[in-house]
Order: sequence, then C-alpha cells, then structure tokens
Amino acid sequence: MSDSVLLLLILFLLLCLVLTVGGLVVYSGLLSEVVIKTGAPPIRNVTVAYKFKEGAYKDCGAAFTESYSIGPNLRSIGIFYDDPRQRLAEKCRYMVGSVLCEGEEKPDEDLLKLYEKFGFKVFSLPEVSHAVTTTFPCTTSLSHMLGAQRVYPQLNSYIEEKKLCAFPFIEISHSDVINYMVPLCRQMDFFVPEFTEQLKTDVKDEDSDEDRGTDITGADSHSDVSSVSGGVPWDSRETSLAASTAASLASSLPLRDVMDSNEDNKHREHSDRGSNDSVGSGSSFEELDMDQEELEEGEGTEDGKEKGTPEEEGAEEEAGLVAKKKLLGDREELEVR
Repeated sequence: MSDSVLLLLILFLLLCLVLTVGGLVVYSGLLSEVVIKTGAPPIRNVTVAYKFKEGAYKDCGAAFTESYSIGPNLRSIGIFYDDPRQRLAEKCRYMVGSVLCEGEEKPDEDLLKLYEKFGFKVFSLPEVSHAVTTTFPCTTSLSHMLGAQRVYPQLNSYIEEKKLCAFPFIEISHSDVINYMVPLCRQMDFFVPEFTEQLKTDVKDEDSDEDRGTDITGADSHSDVSSVSGGVPWDSRETSLAASTAASLASSLPLRDVMDSNEDNKHREHSDRGSNDSVGSGSSFEELDMDQEELEEGEGTEDGKEKGTPEEEGAEEEAGLVAKKKLLGDREELEVR
C-alpha cells in the first residue's frame, strides 16, 4: 500500500471521527433552543432523598450517579445554593438526590429505607405558584454538561434583566428532558437543614466581624460593604436578587437579611397561607407585569391622539357653530352700515 493511499485512509478515518463526535454533540442538545419563561413550575410539592455536599459544582456528577444507582427509575434532583462567582468553588453548597414522590403520593417504604441505608436523608420541598423555568433535552450523558453551559447563563441574564427575586437554582432530570426552575416565592423552604445551620453559623461570624470592627465611640470602622456578599448590603424583602449560573443566597445577600427574611416568611405562613406565595417576590411579579401594562398604556395613548372622546368632538362642533354665527353677525353689521 502506497503512502498516499495510507494518508487518505487516515484522513478519512479522522473525518469520520469528527463527524461522529459532532453528531453526538448536536444530538445531545448543542443546537437546541433554550426558551426562558415565568409561570407554573414543572413539579408540585415533592419528597426527596438527598445528600448535602460542599465543593465545586463540576464534581457533583458522582453524587448524581450514586443517587441514580439506588433508584434508577426515579427523577434526579439537584439544588444549588451558592454563586461560584462570589464564593470559592470548593466552598459552594448544594444538595443532590432523587424524587421519591410528588403531591399526595406516599414514598415507597422499602426504597426509602434503602436510601437511608446509604446515608441519604429525607426532605420535603413545597409547591410554588411561580418560578422561572426552562427545559433542555436529555438524550445522552453529555446533555447535562451542555445544559449547564447553555441554560444557566441565559437564566442568569433573564433574571437580571427582569430584576427578579429568584433563588435557588433547581435541576430536575427526567429520562428525556432536564427541567430547570428558580422559585419566585417560598425560596427559604428549599433550604435543607444542613444549609440553614451553616447560614446561622455564618450570621454569628458576621456579627463577630462587625463587633471587632466597631470602635469605642460605637462608630463602625468597616465600610457598608458586606464581607460575605462582596457588594452593597441590601434587604432581600425589598430588593430583587441578581441570581447567576448557580443560585446563591448566602453569597449574594448579607446573611442577617437571609435569616430575617426566613423568620418573616414563617410569621406570614401562620397569618395567611395564601400570602406566603408572594413572600420575597411580590415586586418580582409586578416587574413581570410592568412591560405589558406599559404596552397597553402606550396603545391607549396613541388611540387617544388619533381619535378624541365624544365629549371632545361635541365641544369642537359647538365651538365651530359659535364662530360661524359670530362671522354672520359681523357681516350683517357691515351691510347695515
């Protein structure tokens, strides 16, 4: 076999390899359209078996694999609490697990014991009325990686553009599709106990730092910038969150505001269950409706310019008749003279 034939054969094999890899990537969702919307979430209230983890999000695959190996027919779920842009990757916190049941269903006792045997804990997530949602096809194991690269930046842009109070980021994997959702209400109810305990610890540390930074006269020698958030402090009940590629609450807010907002939610739950759905996100729903209202007002203004009200038209006709009578009277006076 000549060298030229051998070279052509190698080039052909390389071309086949490139086409195969390219086809696999496209089939995994590379060119799939990502449509972000706000509305009802893809799940209701669910009971999950989970493990709380701390570390880089890119290493969460092992936890998903473990959860899937126990219940291969169940949906996998992951909740990502911290923003890797504002918190060290190795300190980011998340939970990974499986959805045991949804709605009024009861979890299978044998399956529940099996998960507990492998160190998983059980937690219930609430049903919310509004969330930022989107989907991504789940055709291969590569789909999860492509989904993370394509979906989270667009979710982040959408939330920042609309100035929504949305967190944390939730990922639910089905056999053929990956659902992404970011709650717009009852966000604190998605905090597993381990994360809540860490928040309380962080609040104490923040208070200690502030005490050390206060001089004898009581004036705070620190700036108003939070050492946790890395930005200007702001109250989560009054200002919308700017969520990013993996939702962050502890790293995006002063932790004291987080815990105060959590307590506020609990009081509101006891007083009015219906109002709880709008806690921390009432302003967000107003922002969503703002564009539509402005559009309708603009259309009304244009119609008003083009066509007046019946009263205005009548007034104009009456003014015209008065002017005409006055003109005729002037002519009669001239003729008499």
